[in-house]
Amino acid sequence: MKYEKVLVTGGAGFIGSHTVDTLIEKNYSVYVVDNLDQQVHGIERNLPTYFNKKANFTFCDVSNTEVLRDVIEDVDAIIHLAARVGVAQSMYDIKKYMDANTGATASLLNLLVNEKNSIKKLVVASSMSIYGEGKYYCEKCAEDRYPALRSTERLERKIWEHLCPDCNSPLKPLPTDENKPQMPSSIYAMSKRHQEEMCLLIGKTYGIPTVALRYLNVYGPRQSLSNPYTGVCAIFAQRILNQKPPFMFEDGKQLRDFIHVSDVAKANVLALESSLANYQSINIGTGRPTSILKIAELLNDMFNSSLVPYISGEYRTGDVRHCYGDITKARNLLHFEPSMNLEKGMPDLVNWSKLNKDHAQDLFEKAYNELKSRGLT
Repeated sequence: MKYEKVLVTGGAGFIGSHTVDTLIEKNYSVYVVDNLDQQVHGIERNLPTYFNKKANFTFCDVSNTEVLRDVIEDVDAIIHLAARVGVAQSMYDIKKYMDANTGATASLLNLLVNEKNSIKKLVVASSMSIYGEGKYYCEKCAEDRYPALRSTERLERKIWEHLCPDCNSPLKPLPTDENKPQMPSSIYAMSKRHQEEMCLLIGKTYGIPTVALRYLNVYGPRQSLSNPYTGVCAIFAQRILNQKPPFMFEDGKQLRDFIHVSDVAKANVLALESSLANYQSINIGTGRPTSILKIAELLNDMFNSSLVPYISGEYRTGDVRHCYGDITKARNLLHFEPSMNLEKGMPDLVNWSKLNKDHAQDLFEKAYNELKSRGLT
């Protein structure tokens, strides 16, 4: 189904702005609400220069129902991306994350069911973080395994990999599909699960077709170069631009699924337009695992840096070992196929970082010390 007027919450941010561009390229009328959060947009909280001038912008927090009510009256579909990001920070800024993610989404849904509107579709951004650990397989037992977080005792001994609870053999990571039991290991992950489940519940209850997209690790241009709680690719870029080596926890061999932001924007629009995906939760990734160390080495090469990535042997409370996506469902329901591999997509982040190096403020050590002071590393 084709909609005419689409609201993108958080539409001035990293994923949001690319989604806005994609919608406008497809001749949608686009409305954006964004609170221009200081941690992302800087202390001045100015609308970024890359923001598409063809979009209608309203400075507004999603929890501001008085303003949001007027915006919603003008649209017939919503892509809800507004959220506070950062796994580690969420473990001490608990209320801030729950208010921004769970609370603001509740405010949005409250408007949809209690105020007159013409909303016919809702797409909400969820996250791979809701899985906790990914899916594993024990070759000796010939069975899938879904381990909980690793114990502090094992992490202190630097035993990073999971072992089978039955035979004690090393477990092999597998692509994580949408049926994997959810084990959120942070307040951020819990709030993303809330966003997903609330939107799907209200959508089913009131007949508003809703899709929840579980993003894997998104990277690319426009990712904040000053937020120490953003994605690892941007954090490494910040470090390298400030002549500091990429810092890795554990041994750097943790596996993740890195997807270019342009592919995520494409998936958002496919979810908007496809009726096959209604009331579904769908992974949006590449299905290809890449180690954190590989990312550090790749960025070093692309920046022509002689810095040696630092493998700390330390760990963070709540970190998972491996998680990458099974995207079979996205392929079948959305006809989604990622077009950007790392070799093609990472130069976009590198070039963006170089052009915006004046904003590449390396606050990693400040964030690291904050976590350490709270016993979270």
